[in-house]
Amino acid sequence: MTETIADATPTPTTEAAGTTKSAGHVIVDTLVAHGIKRAHVVPGESFLDVLDGLHNSPIETIVCRHEGGATYMAEADGKMNQRPGIAMVTRGPGAANAHVGLHTAWQDSTPMVLFVGLIPFAHRDREAFQEFDIKAWFDTGAKRVMVLDHAERASEIVAEALFAAMNGRPGPVVIGLPEDVIRQQIPTELHPPIPVATGGMTTVDSDALATALAAASKPLFVTGGNDWTQEGADQLTKWLEKHHIPAAAEWRTQGTVPFDSPSYVGPIGYGRPRPTYDLLEETDLLIFVGTVPGDVITDGFLCRQDWSKKNFLVTIDPSLRGRSGPVSYQIVAKPDVFIRDLAKIELPVNGEWKPWTARMRGEQEAFATLPTAAPSPGKARMDTLMAHLVPTLPADAMVTLGAGEHTNWAHRYFPTQRYASMISARNGSMGYSVPSAIAASLEYPGRRVVTIAGDGEFLMNGQELATAAQYGATPLVIVMDNQEYGTIRTHQERHYPSRVSGTQLKNPDFALTAQAFGGFGIRVEQDADVPAALAAALQAIDHDKVFALIHLVVEQRVKAY
Repeated sequence: MTETIADATPTPTTEAAGTTKSAGHVIVDTLVAHGIKRAHVVPGESFLDVLDGLHNSPIETIVCRHEGGATYMAEADGKMNQRPGIAMVTRGPGAANAHVGLHTAWQDSTPMVLFVGLIPFAHRDREAFQEFDIKAWFDTGAKRVMVLDHAERASEIVAEALFAAMNGRPGPVVIGLPEDVIRQQIPTELHPPIPVATGGMTTVDSDALATALAAASKPLFVTGGNDWTQEGADQLTKWLEKHHIPAAAEWRTQGTVPFDSPSYVGPIGYGRPRPTYDLLEETDLLIFVGTVPGDVITDGFLCRQDWSKKNFLVTIDPSLRGRSGPVSYQIVAKPDVFIRDLAKIELPVNGEWKPWTARMRGEQEAFATLPTAAPSPGKARMDTLMAHLVPTLPADAMVTLGAGEHTNWAHRYFPTQRYASMISARNGSMGYSVPSAIAASLEYPGRRVVTIAGDGEFLMNGQELATAAQYGATPLVIVMDNQEYGTIRTHQERHYPSRVSGTQLKNPDFALTAQAFGGFGIRVEQDADVPAALAAALQAIDHDKVFALIHLVVEQRVKAY
């Protein structure tokens, strides 16, 4: 089975015979014809002709304040859609700054295309201003790196890049655009979308899976990756609940099976609750869908390494890149088509499945029970904030996360009820929270988007709040300020106890920063003030239509679990 980038992709058209345009304009026309809605840009003189092509284009151009922020937004956009996110940056320093988003897309298997303006073709290999070797820089961290050396191939190269970003295991693709080449006039004929194979179960696959399930007394599904649709997530949830089979979520991908489903038994990853971790060893049949058992899930390639264990891996990537531990069977399929075929299997319910699932579900419910909403004396607490925030959230609320111990409050309490209701960086990249929240708010302007940022993380890309104000994004930004790089401090205390070094921070007033950028900001130091601060922030979002930031000053060393 195959699919194209978007069901509503316009049919590429050819203008009048003999008509020409610049290659830069043809690049934009190709993106439009392939269903791209948004480009995240830090401008540079090296790709002015592409910027000019965007001028009257239906593509929304999001002008960002840093290339890292632009690529994070593009990467988040790719996570939320069945098409690649798009970023555009300039050569040399711009390309260097963009690398962090590229690495996130690589490790998170996110479809993304990064356009990089280059020096003129005629200046190559002369150490021209901002010259760099694009293939040497990006070849090990991208699925493909292409350079448009022949203007007439502009539309073909873009179509090929979009295809490569989505085909097989999704990931980032880089296109280099020499400044002089994109100005050349070429024919306007556009390359059509290239269908992407989605795989599916053969009858042999179905028989093997049915046999394994029938023999299992404690089966467990693990969902992950970004290659899902809501329809596929709904169908899997219905099937799991019908058969009383549990499902855990790969680290920072919660929401595929809803938070309140009787089959959902929690996240697996760093900082996970212990019962969920134990599931990996206790289950007698582990079925990964959309992901593989990698470093984080297996606790550094330690858990479930016994090759007598039964692991079924469902992934469109035949190479199983990043896989650790036993492989009993691989099914080459994207999640949606696998679940379509799974639903056709006639499978009687094993009497042992219901109590097995109920036990793990009970532990998850206890773990996710909200703390008391009554404020406590003293400094502000994230527990109090979550206790007041969660009851206000609509069913389609989204949360975005960067990296740090502050994210564990969302892992534990945030009610992720839909696919892609948790957008995060699974490569542990700091600075992702604010850009991803902006991307989510722009993509879904009617939804409640919340991001939880640490104080160390916030200042890495907090300046993108200017982008939020410019384009009307309205996320709720919670900055948990414990005056330290908390995760690193935890590791430090474990390995070098009582020798705190290089992890302590002195912070500005983040609320004033938010106000300076044109949003609502409020600083909260006492727990008693948390409820009123949250109410004021939500009021600003809903009635003033601005983003809101809560600067929560908390005690050090207080954790979600």
